[in-house]
Amino acid sequence: MCGRFTREFTWREVHDFLDLKWPGGAELAPSWNVAPTQISPVARVACEGAHRGERQMALMRWGLVPFWAQDVSIGSKMINARAEGIEAKPAFRAAFKSRRCIVPVSGFYEWKKGGAGPKGPKQPYYIFPTEGRILGLAGLWEQWDHGDGPLETFTIITTTPNEMMSRLHDRMPVILDPADFGRWLNAKAAREDTLALLRPAPEGTLDCREVGSAVSSPRNDGRELIQGAGLF
Repeated sequence: MCGRFTREFTWREVHDFLDLKWPGGAELAPSWNVAPTQISPVARVACEGAHRGERQMALMRWGLVPFWAQDVSIGSKMINARAEGIEAKPAFRAAFKSRRCIVPVSGFYEWKKGGAGPKGPKQPYYIFPTEGRILGLAGLWEQWDHGDGPLETFTIITTTPNEMMSRLHDRMPVILDPADFGRWLNAKAAREDTLALLRPAPEGTLDCREVGSAVSSPRNDGRELIQGAGLF
């Protein structure tokens, strides 16, 4: 799964990475421990208004709330969406068809099970790109409008791990090649073409290191969280 990630880049860097128009304005605050239900930027194609069809950045809450949900609490259970059969699952099929997005991150965390049984301590690891400062994760977004106002939320799609990640966990987030950003965001792309993008990252594109247990609490947020004991 993908339960925490980092955001260590500027607005200008993420706009350049995702080929978006730089709007200027306030700076994006970094975070080294983005947790479910928190707000983070995602890239999508506008589906209405004067900018319909344009690629844009939007701030959304992590944890997808389907449009048909009775309340927002379901979002805490939908921070990830398994790639297998995603096009047919009631919670995700509408979003997969027309509301795909890209979640920019600078890295993410995973917890490896220890050897002291299923309830033993888990060792956290930080996973980050071998090249560049940003990864584009495949995601879906939804708008829920049964409260005081519209709420936009997102989920991160996971798939089977590549060889490196298999030493830590049995899932990993789908990391899109920048060359595939346009196809992923294009609502008119053939379903088979978009499903083909939901694959493990190529070997050699990620590194990881052990980090301290402080990352396990969402109250902790500082660059020291990603400092660890060297590469895995």
